[in-house]
Amino acid sequence: MVLTVLSVAYPFAPVGPDAVGGAEQVLSALDYALTEKGHRSLVIACRGSVTAGELIAIDTEAEMVDDQLRERVWAAYRTAIGEVLRREPTAIVHLHGIDFPVYIPEHAPTLATLHLPLDWYPSWIFRPRVNLWLHCVSEAQHATRPAGARLLTPIPNGVSPALFDTSLRKRDHAIMLSRICPEKGVHIALQACHMADVPLLIGGWVFAYEAHQRYFEESVAPLLDARRRFLGPLGFDRKRRLLASARYALIPSLVAETSSLTAIEALACGTPVIAFANGALPSVIEHGRTGFIVRDAEEMAEAIAAADTLDPVACKAAAAERFSQEKMIGRYLRVYEQMAGQLRASA
Repeated sequence: MVLTVLSVAYPFAPVGPDAVGGAEQVLSALDYALTEKGHRSLVIACRGSVTAGELIAIDTEAEMVDDQLRERVWAAYRTAIGEVLRREPTAIVHLHGIDFPVYIPEHAPTLATLHLPLDWYPSWIFRPRVNLWLHCVSEAQHATRPAGARLLTPIPNGVSPALFDTSLRKRDHAIMLSRICPEKGVHIALQACHMADVPLLIGGWVFAYEAHQRYFEESVAPLLDARRRFLGPLGFDRKRRLLASARYALIPSLVAETSSLTAIEALACGTPVIAFANGALPSVIEHGRTGFIVRDAEEMAEAIAAADTLDPVACKAAAAERFSQEKMIGRYLRVYEQMAGQLRASA
């Protein structure tokens, strides 16, 4: 059975192999896998995205993302989804953006992956709705579901096999990969590396939100220096090299991480992770074996000093056993097939 899947990305973050965000990376992996396996993949995403299947590009570029731009883009998304479904009536829709409730199609079978903390979504989406399936990306996230919510079994995120094949000599730097925003705690990683007197490389994107840009200017930039540097967005190959050569990856997230692709990518590259105990992070990291769970910048600095005791081989083995991209793709394909079967039955 040949599937037709319409993947709908968050409007303000580009999709592709070099994507920064976890949701965009998962969407990109599914797009490439669908195309490779002979299915039809259509993707609605912002202009500048790179896809294996057909890209329906929406212009979302602006100096600043504000409510007026959001309304215009959401209207364009609703129009684009409607046009695709009119010409592709057997398409399955897969929504990835935090803002998906404003452009859910009325009648098409639709899967929504909840990439972010569940309390960030409006409560009404958890009420039963015909043709809408929801699922989490980890058991830890699934456990926070509202009473009465009916969700599919979680589908854990998986990472590219290319990461497991990367092996480089370890250098003395720490690394942090993240959107540059207050909830990711970039300033805490910088404080910890100043305390531990180690270099820090930060890869990520300062998106066009006023709060994010102010955070970078006021809380991040003053802590940068010749040894603690902001590199901007990283392509996949450069990210892989820097992860593999780092001695430790830092994730001082201040919100409940639903999975943390960064942590999984670091482990796949043989790099221990030092993180706060928020959301799924304690279930991703085995404290004392593949990383350390800490409470603040001071404990993070202490863990940096102890990270050399951790075995990169154990990190790779843990990631390979638990976070296979092939398994992730297989689980999504089974859900797509079940949805397509229901669509045929109702027709």
